[in-house]
Amino acid sequence: MNQLTKPLASYVHTRRAGGLIFVAGQGCRDPQTNTYSGLTLNADGTVASYDIRAQALGVLTNIERALIAEGCTRSHIVDVNVFLTDMKDFQAMNEVWNQFFEGHGAPTRTTVAVRQLPGLNFIEMKAVAVPN
Repeated sequence: MNQLTKPLASYVHTRRAGGLIFVAGQGCRDPQTNTYSGLTLNADGTVASYDIRAQALGVLTNIERALIAEGCTRSHIVDVNVFLTDMKDFQAMNEVWNQFFEGHGAPTRTTVAVRQLPGLNFIEMKAVAVPN
């Protein structure tokens, strides 16, 4: 395992406070395989290209995994902050967003561009949920 696939810190994925569940910023790394979604890597391990749709779905799936551990699902999400390293990915991210929340009621959302994210993530999201 190279340094880019190791966890960057020891942190909790969720925290309950005031009747809410706060989901820490999630990237697209699959906890089962320890690989990042949607990447094509060069022989030296650097990123040749990325698929923001695959990364966005990986992020949303990780948020839902964290919520399932708390007894909730995506339908409990009320607010999300999205961090993109390139706003050119905004439209493609929205396509995945719309499919993921179709029939569940989309939460409020803020999307901002950031210079860089940890690991091999080109998108990160944090969420707030209200359990039943």
